[in-house]
Amino acid sequence: MAEAAPRLYLITPKLAEAAAFDAAFEAALAAGDIACVLLRMQMQAGSDSKKLVARFAALARKHDTALLIEDPQLAARCDADGVHVGEGGMGLEAAVAAMKPDRIVGVGGLSSRHDAMLAGESGADYVMFGDLDAEEDSAAIIERIAWWAEIFTLPCVAYAQTLADVAPLAAAGADFIALDDAVWEHPHGAAAAVQAAMLALASAHEPAR
Repeated sequence: MAEAAPRLYLITPKLAEAAAFDAAFEAALAAGDIACVLLRMQMQAGSDSKKLVARFAALARKHDTALLIEDPQLAARCDADGVHVGEGGMGLEAAVAAMKPDRIVGVGGLSSRHDAMLAGESGADYVMFGDLDAEEDSAAIIERIAWWAEIFTLPCVAYAQTLADVAPLAAAGADFIALDDAVWEHPHGAAAAVQAAMLALASAHEPAR
């Protein structure tokens, strides 16, 4: 386990415009220690997407939070702090070449230990375990996090499908815990979800007595 408590990494729904999401976004960032937000967008790269990135990048920086997007070409032309690549291989290599050393490059979609090791060797700033677009057994994610944390120093992000997954993933050694719908669709609002996640992180990081 990392010496410091893991931090939160939020993932937005796939957005087409900012207005309907501004309030939840700001409430979540104000409610806890959010290291990073991955902004997912429905639209194709263009002027509207640049405006969307600029809007959320400005909101994120008010809270000292990094904003990542999924399009390396767009990230290079706008206010994003970096990019999250959906898989390793040539796409990751191209993102590293375009973004580093000034911006963040993270990678997910790693289906095997071998893929994760190759991604780490390719210059990524972090690896993410867990499928953002499909349900995955949390026990499998915990196993991969524990393996990675024991061997490697490169930070790892664990995707938590529910708030109940936060503490076990943190205890396994994740440096960051990623949350999406568990925050934005929480019945008491995004701020309440972030506060609950922060409590779970704190409890998971308490030293054994």
